[in-house]
Amino acid sequence: MTLTRETATGPIVSRAAMARKDRYGAGKELRLLVPRESHAACPAPWERDAVALLRATEHGRIASLVPKRYERMTETPFAFLRGAAAVMARDLAGLPAAGIPVQACGDCHVKNFGAFKSPEGRILFDINDFDETLAGVDFSFDLKRLVASVAVLARDRELPDATARRLAATAARAYRMFMRELRKKDPADIWQTRMEVHREAAMIDDGKIRAVMTAVLAKTVKKLTRDDNFPSVVFENGIGRIEERTEHIEHHIDDCGFEPRAIFARYPSSLLPERCTLLCRYRLHDTAFKIVGIGSIGTFCAIGLYLSPDRKPLFLQVKEARRSVHTRGEAGSDPVHRGRAIVEGQRALQAASDVFLGWTEDEGTCRPFYVRHLKHRRLDDIFDDVLGAVGKKHEAAAIASFAGLCGRTLARAHARTADPALLAGYMGSSVALDEALASFAMAYADNTAYDHARLRDALDPATGLPTR
Repeated sequence: MTLTRETATGPIVSRAAMARKDRYGAGKELRLLVPRESHAACPAPWERDAVALLRATEHGRIASLVPKRYERMTETPFAFLRGAAAVMARDLAGLPAAGIPVQACGDCHVKNFGAFKSPEGRILFDINDFDETLAGVDFSFDLKRLVASVAVLARDRELPDATARRLAATAARAYRMFMRELRKKDPADIWQTRMEVHREAAMIDDGKIRAVMTAVLAKTVKKLTRDDNFPSVVFENGIGRIEERTEHIEHHIDDCGFEPRAIFARYPSSLLPERCTLLCRYRLHDTAFKIVGIGSIGTFCAIGLYLSPDRKPLFLQVKEARRSVHTRGEAGSDPVHRGRAIVEGQRALQAASDVFLGWTEDEGTCRPFYVRHLKHRRLDDIFDDVLGAVGKKHEAAAIASFAGLCGRTLARAHARTADPALLAGYMGSSVALDEALASFAMAYADNTAYDHARLRDALDPATGLPTR
């Protein structure tokens, strides 16, 4: 069998008509072009200026909020990694890639996974945010960011380097092994695969972690309405308003430049007719700005309070749809409205997407946005709650369970838009790729520590901005 490639990192010629075993064999042959061991490669941090790359991402952000972003990024190396997706995209663009394109999450770190309630009421584990999603990106980009984040998190928790490396390899192995399972399934069965939290918790080998995870999950589900980061409704003279919360929710930001109500008003046209009918049962009463995450700080993000005639609230979130950091790395491109591209990427990767997902734009500037149902973040914090409950003695085991679940979840997401047989054939049954990725993860953890220190040194205390 002869393999040809369109570009050094581009897609292989179509194999849609080939039988599963032949596609698996084609994946094995890809190792001749890009050996699995080559994925251990990691660029030196001084080969690019991370601070300059971060400063370039300030363009178009709300200037008054940018210092807050840097403040959060300097807290820990892991916080830096979360906010530095553009830096890692630049690094990944120059590394070996197998040429197996997927719909990439684009910002695949361990804190971008969490639990949520599906429209059917099930508690699912999945990828959370898709601001950087892009089609046509090599599968290794997401996987390398995931394993690197595991290593950086382990170091932040002061675990030994040998443990950090093992945990990174755990995430890689979970991805590889689950992809080997998925390759045997029909496409429709893969599409219906879901990571149900209760079932996943019951499968945890460590009895202590399993018991704690089950207890934390039960407690969290009962207390979903007590989410301190979720907006509350207050009524004044019969008018519903969003309650302000310092540093999280504000009604006015001087240099925002956009009017949330106008942006929300253009959104319903992107919904399917029956979902538009559902939204019409509510009326928009109030809007406010919401400061979220680390990498997103400074981008436009607002919430809308919709009320039914019986005063039942529905909170929607509108977020600015910026160009993916991987577009800058020339790993893919957006042929459509960026807000729509994010929505379609989320629908492709998530097992159960939000019924209110849609896109919109600002009429004056044509800047794109996307809209979604505002999530309770208590479920996302399950992992942190488990770590707090198990204590230092069982911390590595808890991270291993979570890293493995993230790896399996990423494999399920990638298998929806790529060929799992081709992927499984390339990765194989040995630990060759796991070990290469673990080596990359530890090297990138060193890079992250270096970049984090550089940013801390560069910040001007007076302005909160880097001086170089």
